[in-house]
Amino acid sequence: MARKCKRRRAMAEMNVVPYIDVMLVLLVIFMVTAPMLQTGVQINLPDAKAKAVKTNHQTPIIISVNEKGNYFNDEGLQITIAELTEYLVSQLKNSPSGSEQTRPVYIRGDQSVPYRYLMQVMVAAQRAGAKRINLMADPKTPSAN
Repeated sequence: MARKCKRRRAMAEMNVVPYIDVMLVLLVIFMVTAPMLQTGVQINLPDAKAKAVKTNHQTPIIISVNEKGNYFNDEGLQITIAELTEYLVSQLKNSPSGSEQTRPVYIRGDQSVPYRYLMQVMVAAQRAGAKRINLMADPKTPSAN
């Protein structure tokens, strides 16, 4: 008996379903992890009707103070006031050559934080050698009234 050999034709289409599945899994992973990647502390800044401070294109050092009077560094790690001075000294020394004195220190204080906590941060920054100390606020938005 003679057998007929059927040749299979090569499939010219690519199956993209597995790629779509992988993309959807990656999308879900990124959607879940993205909120966790945000550093910093949730602070309710006071409103202020003021112009933005001009920067000298240097990365500022941002210190946050929450409503309980806890201090947080740039990475969102809670530190004491004694550690804050050491942290600021190390950050100012790690600045590019000649910019230690002009690297700004921004203080993010919750609107309900007692004034003494903000003053302690300002004193720590001054002791560390910072020359430019600024307080951060939310820009005042026009009211609907």
